[in-house]
Amino acid sequence: MSASTSPTDAGRLEARYPVLAELSAPARKHLLQSAHWMHVPAGAMLFDDHQACEGFPFVVEGTVRVSKCAPSGRELPLYRVGPGETCIISSSCLLGHEDYNARGVTESDTLLMLLPKAVFDDMMGERPFRDFVFHLFAERIADLMQLIEEVAFRKLDQRLAALLLGKGRVLHVTHQQLADELGSVREIVSRLLKSFAEQGLVKLAREQVEIIDPAGLRRMAAEGRGAA
Repeated sequence: MSASTSPTDAGRLEARYPVLAELSAPARKHLLQSAHWMHVPAGAMLFDDHQACEGFPFVVEGTVRVSKCAPSGRELPLYRVGPGETCIISSSCLLGHEDYNARGVTESDTLLMLLPKAVFDDMMGERPFRDFVFHLFAERIADLMQLIEEVAFRKLDQRLAALLLGKGRVLHVTHQQLADELGSVREIVSRLLKSFAEQGLVKLAREQVEIIDPAGLRRMAAEGRGAA
């Protein structure tokens, strides 16, 4: 971790987060001087349930997956944070002075800047920064409402069909990875994939799913044919 911000780092940060250029000169200087830079490898846990929130992350490169995890090990992905985006669970914990209630894991090598919580509180006094935080907060809430609707009202075969359609013609992915994306378990996803293959919708190979009938998958995503 580095506590200094070079001119190059400052330029990359502001390219991803243009709102920083709208801050007053003293606020911008305070933010850059307080920044903690982190190079985090893929698969690293940034935060977990019941862990104290140490600051507000700005993702400059890479992606962070934020999920709810059950004691059984099942995982429900909530959203991903990419460059230029924010983590609403981090902002919620900082604003409410509470611990994390989810897990954040890097999906690729990630460069991020962590703004200490005391400085985050100072920046919330700056209208451009405050508007930025609450605007992205509203966008994430809308995404989470859509996720709730999908989990509550769409059958798993519909959700799996939609997931496959969003990943290209040939997916190099394990059944476990698909299950994690859906908040399900591997055995159920494997059963559904086998059913899809029997219907001629997909062709299965080791760690690979090839889409044979995208129109059929689109119909299934829209209509659903049985739950798991």
